[in-house]
Amino acid sequence: MQLSKAEEQLMQLLWKQKRAFMKDLIDASPEPKPASTTVATLLKRMQDKGFVDYVQEGRSREYFPLIKKKDYFSKQVNGMIKSFFNDDTAQFASFFTQETNLSKKELEELRMIIDSEIKKKK
Repeated sequence: MQLSKAEEQLMQLLWKQKRAFMKDLIDASPEPKPASTTVATLLKRMQDKGFVDYVQEGRSREYFPLIKKKDYFSKQVNGMIKSFFNDDTAQFASFFTQETNLSKKELEELRMIIDSEIKKKK
């Protein structure tokens, strides 16, 4: 299951705040602030998709994420590699390193991360 762009933006705020009332999410949103009806609709959709839930606090609902940010984005990246790069991680790595205009320093940092992961797999 995937989030729409608007849902993902709202989810980013919720991951950052960990727990939030709708008012908190609206306050944390960039200008122009979304209408409360829009945020309520997005939260309901996100709840139906299994991304958020809430606890009732009087007349208000305190929302919290049901999925970790890392898990969501890992799934998205793996899906992109599968669909856009025919499940070929080397093709993805080639595209990523060439098309993102990484500096020599950034490429060296990337190599260090990869080397570290290789050592862990031994």
